[in-house]
Amino acid sequence: MPTFEHSFTVAAPLEAVQAFHASTEALKRLTPPPIFVDLHEVEPLGEGSNSHFTMWFGPVPVRWHARHVDVDESGFTDVQIAGPLQSWRHTHTYTALDDRRTRIEDRIEYSYPNGVRGLPARLAFNGPGLALLFAYRGWMTRRALGAGTHRLPLLLA
Repeated sequence: MPTFEHSFTVAAPLEAVQAFHASTEALKRLTPPPIFVDLHEVEPLGEGSNSHFTMWFGPVPVRWHARHVDVDESGFTDVQIAGPLQSWRHTHTYTALDDRRTRIEDRIEYSYPNGVRGLPARLAFNGPGLALLFAYRGWMTRRALGAGTHRLPLLLA
């Protein structure tokens, strides 16, 4: 099973990182153009909460249903219930480095559908594609949580 890992440090306290990722709008903010996300039903982050959304790769819709598990103060895992991959398990881990810096780690274990059916997923969710996606996510998270910007209204805007 392929595995992808990415980590970065953000100049924000652990509580701000938790609040940012708990927002029901986080996925939209962390998805790079030209991909667009339509949120159909997104429950507040909690054990067993569900997210139903469509990612638009240009004119191509990719529907996704994810469930959040292992939710606690150090992060959470989203598991694909239905979507483009055979399996997808994305663990987000937050570690306070001090009272002003937090380390964010992402680990994804995934597999593709067999044969021709798996070709679109192989094209969209491969190592280089995930590396670009998570470079963007790191940049956006740092931008949203940069020095002096951890006020809650900004996080949920």
